[in-house]
Amino acid sequence: MSVSLIAGLGNPGRDYAGTRHNLGFVVVDALARAEGLSWQHEARFDSEVARWNVRPGVTRWLVKPQTFMNESGRALRALLAFHKLPPESLTVAYDDFTIDLGLVKVSVRGSAGGHNGLASVLAHVGEGFARYRLGIGVPRPPAMDIADFVLSSFPPSEQSRIDQLLPTYVDGLRRLLDNGPAHAMNLLNRREQNDSHQA
Repeated sequence: MSVSLIAGLGNPGRDYAGTRHNLGFVVVDALARAEGLSWQHEARFDSEVARWNVRPGVTRWLVKPQTFMNESGRALRALLAFHKLPPESLTVAYDDFTIDLGLVKVSVRGSAGGHNGLASVLAHVGEGFARYRLGIGVPRPPAMDIADFVLSSFPPSEQSRIDQLLPTYVDGLRRLLDNGPAHAMNLLNRREQNDSHQA
C-alpha cells in the first residue's frame, strides 16, 4: 500500500479566510472538490483530513492542520508517525511572498525563508518533503511588515486572478504527486522563469 500526505498550510477560522497566508488551504480545498472528497475533523491530529483513494493500493490523505500556522509541523508529525511514513511521503502547499502572484515553484531543500508555518514543519518533520510554493507577490509597499502582508486579504483584482488560476494550481499539484518533485521542478519552475522573464 502506497500512502502519502498532501498538506495545505493556513490558519483556521473565519477571520483568516481569504488571507494570503491561507492560499495553501484554498488549493487543497480545490483539489478535494475536484476529487469529490469530504473533510473530517481528526481531533487526535488537530487536523481536517480527507481520504483520497487514487487507485487500488494507492491512498493519499489531504490535510489541513488546525493548529494555526506556526504549529503546523506538530500536526503533520503526528500524522506521519501514525501512518509510519518518512518526510519524503509529505507534500506541503503554502503561500510564498518571494514569488510573483500566480506563479508556482517546487522545491525539496532550503530554508524556511521567513515562513513560520514551513519553519514549524522543518522543526517537527525534518527535511525531505516536497514544497509546492504558491506565489502571493511581494509586499506593497516594500516597507510593509511581512506579518501584516501575509495576513491581509487579496484585493478583488488579485482574488479574481487566484480564482481563475485554481485549476492550474490543482493541475500542477497533481503533476507533482503523480510524477515526483524532479519532474514538477522541471515543468513548473521553468514556466515561472519564462513567465516572469527572469534568469
